[in-house]
Amino acid sequence: MKRLVLALLCVQLSQGLVRIKLKKAKSIRDKMREAGVLEDYLKNVKYEPASEAQVAYEPITNHLDSSYFGEISIGTPPQNFLVLFDTGSSSLWVPSTYCQSPPCYNHAKFNPSASSTFTSSNRTYNVSYGSGALTVLLGRDTLRIQNVTVTNQEFGLSKNEPTQPFYYADFDGILGMGHRSLESGGMATVLQGLLQQNQLAQPIFSVYLSREPAYNYGGELILGEVNTQLFRGDILWAAVTQQRYWQVALDEFAIGDAVTGWCRQGCQAIVDTGTFLLTVPREYMGSFVEAVGAQQTRYGYEVECDEIQNMPTITFIISGVQLPLYPSAYVLNNKGYCMLGVEATYLPPQNGQPLWILGDVFLREYYTVFDMADNRVGFAPAV
Repeated sequence: MKRLVLALLCVQLSQGLVRIKLKKAKSIRDKMREAGVLEDYLKNVKYEPASEAQVAYEPITNHLDSSYFGEISIGTPPQNFLVLFDTGSSSLWVPSTYCQSPPCYNHAKFNPSASSTFTSSNRTYNVSYGSGALTVLLGRDTLRIQNVTVTNQEFGLSKNEPTQPFYYADFDGILGMGHRSLESGGMATVLQGLLQQNQLAQPIFSVYLSREPAYNYGGELILGEVNTQLFRGDILWAAVTQQRYWQVALDEFAIGDAVTGWCRQGCQAIVDTGTFLLTVPREYMGSFVEAVGAQQTRYGYEVECDEIQNMPTITFIISGVQLPLYPSAYVLNNKGYCMLGVEATYLPPQNGQPLWILGDVFLREYYTVFDMADNRVGFAPAV
């Protein structure tokens, strides 16, 4: 969520970045998670979906290869919103009729008085951004994502929004799909709501970001299932190492045929649909740029478009398996102006280990599965 401002500012300069968030209500499972026992419960007790449990296929729109968002509805009757599905945050919020700041005039606004199922908590909190703070009023209502419904879902109704970045955003709000420990406002998440109300056929979700979107199809968010038609080969599974983000251990990183040794003491990688670029640990950014032959400019790291085919493949080694990223994937070609889809990691390192963020530049190449029961992330080459 913290990266949203810079991401969308980049949209104005060339292409851009993106992010999104989620929320939910309370129950026995909620109390279990607060007590720190839900994860173990889900591992040792078979997930039992309700008889009406669903698999939901949410189409994702790709805007300029820089933001990925889909449609949800909130309230009775439903009010529709475009939201960015963000595995790097946990809150759900949308603009509301309470908001009088300029960004809200450009987007759909939730009207609580028009929903017969809305209840207000009369509680507010602030979400901070680099250019200002977003203030939301917390409420509860019915959330629908395609054919999946979560009742009494907690979410934020914006009361004011900073012009940057939301005025220019192509989505209305953010639906976070990270762990609840990321949530600063004390809200339960949408993922919790889906689990607590046994709405999913399986306690998983998966993301496919199309590399060549056609007819406004940018991919899919799939709730409750793995779609084997969207990837090749087997799924590589990696355990989540810290239950804040969907974070996994990175064994090593190679440039071309040479292992860098940057992860000899271990590295961590956050899998984040809400970060557009791939991020490299700040201490290694200079070496990375030099190794791939890029030049730093005021707008980023420029490369000659004619040289892309000669640039090295970069490879992430996770759970002993190599996940290559070819230069055609990590170089962004914007009408003949080519730049690295890479930047320095903007979060501090954790546990003394270098930190990477596997954003959309990486996720376009790998179908990604988020397993809420076994607390792990799976990767497979996308079709």
